[in-house]
Amino acid sequence: MKLKLFNKYFFTTASIILMTFLIMVLILSFVLNNYIARSKETTLQNACDKVCEYVDLELAENEKVSQQEFYTVLNSIASVSQVDVFVANKRGKVIACGCAEWQKNGNCSHSSVLIPKDEVELYLNQSDKSRLGTLNMYENPHYITASPLTQGEGGRYGTVFATAPVAFVTNLLSTITKLFITCAIIPLIFMFLVLYAMTYRMTKPLKLMAEASRAMAKGDFSKRIPVMSDDESGELSVAFNQMTNSLSQLEGMRKSFVANVSHELKTPMTTISGFIDGVLDGTIEPEKQSYYLGIVSGEVKRLSRLVESMLSMSKLESGEFNLKPEIFDLSELLRSVVLSQEQRIEKGQIDIKGLDTLTDISVNGDRDLIHQAIYNLVDNAIKFNRQGGEIAFALYKEANNIVLTISNTGAGIPKKDLPYVFERFYKVDKSRSAEKNSTGIGLYIVKTVITAHKGTISVASKENEYTTFKITLRSI
Repeated sequence: MKLKLFNKYFFTTASIILMTFLIMVLILSFVLNNYIARSKETTLQNACDKVCEYVDLELAENEKVSQQEFYTVLNSIASVSQVDVFVANKRGKVIACGCAEWQKNGNCSHSSVLIPKDEVELYLNQSDKSRLGTLNMYENPHYITASPLTQGEGGRYGTVFATAPVAFVTNLLSTITKLFITCAIIPLIFMFLVLYAMTYRMTKPLKLMAEASRAMAKGDFSKRIPVMSDDESGELSVAFNQMTNSLSQLEGMRKSFVANVSHELKTPMTTISGFIDGVLDGTIEPEKQSYYLGIVSGEVKRLSRLVESMLSMSKLESGEFNLKPEIFDLSELLRSVVLSQEQRIEKGQIDIKGLDTLTDISVNGDRDLIHQAIYNLVDNAIKFNRQGGEIAFALYKEANNIVLTISNTGAGIPKKDLPYVFERFYKVDKSRSAEKNSTGIGLYIVKTVITAHKGTISVASKENEYTTFKITLRSI
């Protein structure tokens, strides 16, 4: 079973933290162990040196060391340094010790054994003056330091030993380590709680996105992701919600488009089928057949326009069309489009303004595609105009651009719909558009064509007054 992202992130990060903490403990243990061992060795060496200094000073002043005073000095040094301090003669026999037992009885556990001569020499001849050993008197290893007692030309007559158990260092290190771990538990717990909260906060949007994606796959576009931060995760949530809104709108337009196209296809096909059947079975009298065949012809042309629009949209979306640029007169093309709609213009008693005063301006572009774009705009200007309204045209140069505006009177476009008029399948007024035989893809085709020519198109409108489309193309 695959771990979820939350578990992966949390346990991976927690493992890294624990491993880091463990490495810190190991490093701390190593450093402390080395430091404590060196400190203890220094203490042992100092204890030996103090004893030797005392003996040298007493011999220099009195030529003899007071036995009782010497025992007292040994005991003081041993107590202060917390180590064992004793003196052995040349044969390895302990002749003086700083422990309390020696002061009471004149002997102790240290004096019960004889230190081998070769071992004494070993401790005296080592370079660092300290090493681990037992001196045949300890069961467990001890740090041992030795210094020679010398007098005049007679050479060494004894050896001072200072010892400390290794367990002392180990116990101290263990105590410090336990203290460190105990002090670190609370910060670690706090760290894990913060890590848990952060991991949950980071992965929750992803989990919600996964749920929303599954819902969208089933056609439910109602889920939205809460924006919980202003970082990359928050930006991702905002982008996902925007995508969901777009998909939801697109899905609504698609359903509307399918319904509209189905209606647009069904109505003329029913009309065509009914009239043709009437002609074939004789229901329609011969003298009226021409009239009804004219209606059938009009419906066929309507179907042809619908199919052509759908094919154009498909080609534009797939990128299959290739521009075939040529230089042509844009004013001439505009006049030809308007003249082709002369019957519709006269039927609507629409007043055309500005067409006869257009300046001849040439552009470099795909004539057929620009013709289709302008045709769609003129078609809409006529279709959504009012009886007795007007359409105004303007064509001029502005800086390095060519500007074409097409304005018409009529119901206009509501302000809330203006940002969406160039989207696929979008209809401003569903009931009105249905009456006007609109499929909702004409303006989408216009925008795609103009964009392909590196131009721009915009719309301005005021309800119940006017609508103006403005096209900007690059000048030659």
